[in-house]
Amino acid sequence: MADFAQKVAAVTGAGSGIGQALAIELARRGAKLAISDIDIEGLARTEKSIRSMGAPVKTDRLDVTEREAVVAYADAVQAHFGVVNQIYNIAGIAFMGDIEVTEFKDLERVMDIDFWGVVNGTKAFLPHLIASGDGHVVNMSSMYGLFAVQGQAAYNSAKFAVRGFTEALRQEMLVAGHPVKVTCIHPGYIKTPLIQNATAAAGLNITALDQIFQKVAVTGPQRAATIILNAVAKNKARVLPGADAKLSDFVVRATGSGYMRVFVPLYRRLLPPSR
Repeated sequence: MADFAQKVAAVTGAGSGIGQALAIELARRGAKLAISDIDIEGLARTEKSIRSMGAPVKTDRLDVTEREAVVAYADAVQAHFGVVNQIYNIAGIAFMGDIEVTEFKDLERVMDIDFWGVVNGTKAFLPHLIASGDGHVVNMSSMYGLFAVQGQAAYNSAKFAVRGFTEALRQEMLVAGHPVKVTCIHPGYIKTPLIQNATAAAGLNITALDQIFQKVAVTGPQRAATIILNAVAKNKARVLPGADAKLSDFVVRATGSGYMRVFVPLYRRLLPPSR
């Protein structure tokens, strides 16, 4: 509890899923919260849960793709609480479709939210985290940031980029001697509305894909949040919520690029080509 008590933590994507679970668990552990999302109804539910625990909370609608708004938001959180200790860049979306049939705009949208949203949040909050003397950046990648699969090129691209960006940042903070720790999250299949809220290329049925996703998702968002915060408390560089994430990471480490021979038959059944 002492690792989070009275710390000010900002969480994007706090209206549902892992972001919501993280915000609530941070409040339970004694943190002060700044929560944001574009989903104001989900955000209101998160705020209600946090207030029921007596934790201070600042709630704002925020589009993480709007860079100037994100910078202004970080300044506003600093002004409201007097300090910011942690930023959890969780907001994200999913898109499914083979590259052949995916529109440029769909690739760009995923990168804008899942990658540039993380960059915007990190850059906006980093000066405040350094000034706090006890900062932590926590960025959301995915187990799809560890390996690629067919039909997920947009998501893979964003999540691989987040991984590289975050691992570089951790090294930079160490070399510069800044008081900021950095952690990258690589969740497996978590029972969240990610696929329900996703978009897809022509020929793919989101409802059917979500039914598959919910069957293979083995970890709840509350459990994922606990795993993540325990890793943050230990200053781990990488955290893998879910047995599926750990198994996938092991296969990739053990086989190198050979993992594709293992995963292609599996994902061919789970994610049929969008044509």
